[in-house]
Amino acid sequence: MEESAVVLMLKEADTGFLTKEMGCYSVAGNMDLLFQIFVQEDAQMPMVHMGLTCAKELEDWEYDAVFDYYDTEVFQGLVDSITEEDGHLNPVWVLTFAWIDEPIQMAEKLSEILAVHEQELCSVYEAIADKKDDYIEK
Repeated sequence: MEESAVVLMLKEADTGFLTKEMGCYSVAGNMDLLFQIFVQEDAQMPMVHMGLTCAKELEDWEYDAVFDYYDTEVFQGLVDSITEEDGHLNPVWVLTFAWIDEPIQMAEKLSEILAVHEQELCSVYEAIADKKDDYIEK
């Protein structure tokens, strides 16, 4: 599997500006699935906000089907929260988890999240392959 570099920046809550590099990590996984990533001070603790999406462009009916069949429970114990975010071309899930100061552990966590997401997407694509008629209005 090909590795890519991910730079985590601190995002100011008030302005939305990226102000400080928190670290650069070598991450294994499909980087096409990463929508956005940043660190933000939340309640005195730095939290990573990681947006995940789909690597392929979906048909209109697939958008809802992917959200319906995607099981966010696969991240239980791995992240603190996961929310669906509407309004994008493809589905987006925003995951949050506590900042890890140890670079190797942070890189491993990022890689694991991407691997779990990729595996769940493959499962979803397989599950919805024959569901087109269920989502298209007649």
